[in-house]
Amino acid sequence: MKPALSPSAGLSSPSAGRHVYSVSEINRGIRQLLESHYAGVWIEGEISNFKKHTSGHMYLTLKDEKSQISAVFFSRLNQYLKFELKDGLKVFAFGKISLYEPRGQYQLTIERLEPQGLGALQLAFLQLREKLEKEGLFEAARKRPIPRFPRTVGIVTSPTGAAIRDILNVMNRRFAATDILLNPVLVQGEGAAAQIARAIEEMNGIEGIDVLIVGRGGGSLEDLWAFNEEVVARAVYGSKIPVISAVGHEIDWTICDLAADLRAPTPSAAAELVVQNSEELRMNLRDDQTRMHNAVRVFLRRHRDRLEALQESYAFKQPLVLVQQSAQRLDELSRQLQNYLKTLLDRKAQAFAGVLGKLETLSPLGILGRGYSLSFRESDGFLLKSAGDIRPGETLKTMLGKGIIHSKVTAVQKETGRGLIAEEVKP
Repeated sequence: MKPALSPSAGLSSPSAGRHVYSVSEINRGIRQLLESHYAGVWIEGEISNFKKHTSGHMYLTLKDEKSQISAVFFSRLNQYLKFELKDGLKVFAFGKISLYEPRGQYQLTIERLEPQGLGALQLAFLQLREKLEKEGLFEAARKRPIPRFPRTVGIVTSPTGAAIRDILNVMNRRFAATDILLNPVLVQGEGAAAQIARAIEEMNGIEGIDVLIVGRGGGSLEDLWAFNEEVVARAVYGSKIPVISAVGHEIDWTICDLAADLRAPTPSAAAELVVQNSEELRMNLRDDQTRMHNAVRVFLRRHRDRLEALQESYAFKQPLVLVQQSAQRLDELSRQLQNYLKTLLDRKAQAFAGVLGKLETLSPLGILGRGYSLSFRESDGFLLKSAGDIRPGETLKTMLGKGIIHSKVTAVQKETGRGLIAEEVKP
């Protein structure tokens, strides 16, 4: 068997035989030394060169101002990590110093990782809240109103916890007629988030549920953590049924609260928000009934007084006189209308006679009556304005004040700059 690696290993005396190590033997020996001497150490540093392999293993570098060390976080250990790793994040890493033999590179094999400053769960909460907020899962515009009078209320919680007892007590006291459908789930521990998300989806597959209450009683941040899981937030966001989140106490806030349509400070408060108090409803109905009766009485009294006043009026006592006065007024208006129309027609007749006189004065027929005539070329009816408009041999139609003369032109005298030029019909 080969001797163990020691500070003097590999040195040989002149009288001793020489021992030669292989590279693998050296790396294996160094790994054993490192792992035995640094079996469990905490290292503080800043993450850089972070990469997550498809196998689930995480590779990163931890560094400070002067140095750095490679690290690996195997999937079987990092699957329980609550927050996300990224470059620039300062952490405390616990593990052992080892050596990756194929490359002879020493590294930290991480077994546990905690963020500096904030706790791991608080950091995970802030990281997930930031991520989902950017995606719009918390927008107020998408939140739906809670039905005021739900017939069926679905509840997703533990069947044995204090939350379901508180909800049932409040609902039975306030409005016992409301139907309740419970989908029992784990509310903490491994697998709780997946059960809650699946229960919400199952409730959405049942018809007739008007509103969902999702929650549990109080506890530590670790106890409430199932309601901070992304799978629950997305199930609440995707629910077609309005969701009331009721997780923990009034001071507790979860991702489920932010994604829900309404956040209740406690499970009991959720029950009070979702169902009305039957006794208060009866009192309100009685008050409304009283106000309606009073309003009707005032209305009837007001109109009764008006009818009585009308009965005492002059018109109701002597209706025939009122009709006669109206008839007389109608006759008076009729006479006024007739007089107005007669005056209007006389005025229009006078104006028409004046216009007719002017037309007769300007009419060509009136001019003919004073001894003038109009001559037309008989072939086309052209009105002659000068002797040049007709030739000898053509026929004329001459219109006089009384009658028409048809004649044939035997000669024409045209006026030019040199005097009159005569044209005659040649034999």
